[in-house]
Amino acid sequence: MLTVLAVELRKLNRSLALLLALAAPTLIAIFVFFNMLRGEGAQPWENYFRVSGAIWAFFMLPMSVTALTALVAHMEHGPRAWDHLRGLPVARWKIYAAKAVCVLGVVAAMSLLNLLLTGGAVALAAAIKPVLTPTGPIDAGAQAIMLGKVLLAAILMIAIQFWIAIRFSSFVPALAVGIGGTFFSVVATSAKQGVFFPWQMPINMLATEAWRVNTALALGGGVGLVVLVAAIAHLTRREVL
Repeated sequence: MLTVLAVELRKLNRSLALLLALAAPTLIAIFVFFNMLRGEGAQPWENYFRVSGAIWAFFMLPMSVTALTALVAHMEHGPRAWDHLRGLPVARWKIYAAKAVCVLGVVAAMSLLNLLLTGGAVALAAAIKPVLTPTGPIDAGAQAIMLGKVLLAAILMIAIQFWIAIRFSSFVPALAVGIGGTFFSVVATSAKQGVFFPWQMPINMLATEAWRVNTALALGGGVGLVVLVAAIAHLTRREVL
């Protein structure tokens, strides 16, 4: 399994995945930077991290997952390499599991990078405009835990996108589902039923009601792992269309 995973990591290193992993958190940091400069007074560090986390969970995470899963799948769909991979003397499930682990790993790295770049953007803005120097302690641990929960709640969404992206050789179905899911998540932001919608589960980690957080975390993380395992099992038995 480790050998298969190492091969997948080398493939990602030669693809646009690293550019995507850097671009999304950087865009959020740029927004936080310029939005902070528009302010007139200092705010707690927590406020800036919360804004950054909300943008990540609400919009940038779903769109990044859509692009990332499509990219990972296209590395094999493009050159029609599935026949070669499935003919190798290695269990088929390991191939798909390694790809899923890589996707989750990249998303986790993007979450951490989002935290680091946001902190850097806030510090830079404060250096340019000292009156905006944030107040209070920098509770990076709490923010990291929050982003970790966002990642766990996003597993169901990631599993769905991964399943569709790998299952179909055309990138259209995966993009359609990802864009559609993000669209309905945005237009139905205030809906109470959003806690049961995979694309809204990550943003519910920032909710003030404990039941929303717990429900989204249980469904997104628990059910998400089950769906991911089911996806790997299904893809192992089926041919790619």
